[in-house]
Amino acid sequence: MSTRIVLVRHAQSVLPRLGEPDDDQRPLAPAGLAAAEALVDRLAAYAPAAVLSSPLLRAVQTVRPAADALGLAVTTWPSLREWESGLVPSADWETPYAYSWAHPGFAHGAGESLDAVTVRAGKALARMGEEYPDATVLVGSHGTFLTRALIASGQWADWEFCRAMPMPAIYEVTV
Repeated sequence: MSTRIVLVRHAQSVLPRLGEPDDDQRPLAPAGLAAAEALVDRLAAYAPAAVLSSPLLRAVQTVRPAADALGLAVTTWPSLREWESGLVPSADWETPYAYSWAHPGFAHGAGESLDAVTVRAGKALARMGEEYPDATVLVGSHGTFLTRALIASGQWADWEFCRAMPMPAIYEVTV
């Protein structure tokens, strides 16, 4: 038995406030809302049995239009949330991110390491396989989480891959 998991990176969101902790309720920008609507036919074509999402608003808003079109609820799983980096948004965000990718076992302050995100992502993928055998699951989440999920599933990805990931983006894995 196998489960097809369709990973969707959220569409363009409102930018975080620099120097302040990120906001879990940060929504999609108007262009992101339009992009989420434009994804409906493409995501519905996968005929998912379930739609899961990170609890962060921007991820939910990206998959909700497809879920609504399919008559499915969006179920949030905390394990699908973005990397808890321990960093405050800054204009120089790429420097600490690049450092973390070069040293995936390193955690900034009380944040989680990228290795920990990979483990969390792998457990989430395995849970989907157990709960939705022989089905397709649509998953709304975030760039770093999705990249680490791809790694957990045995695919290759690195910092440049993550950094270049568009908003939205769609990837498939099978467990």
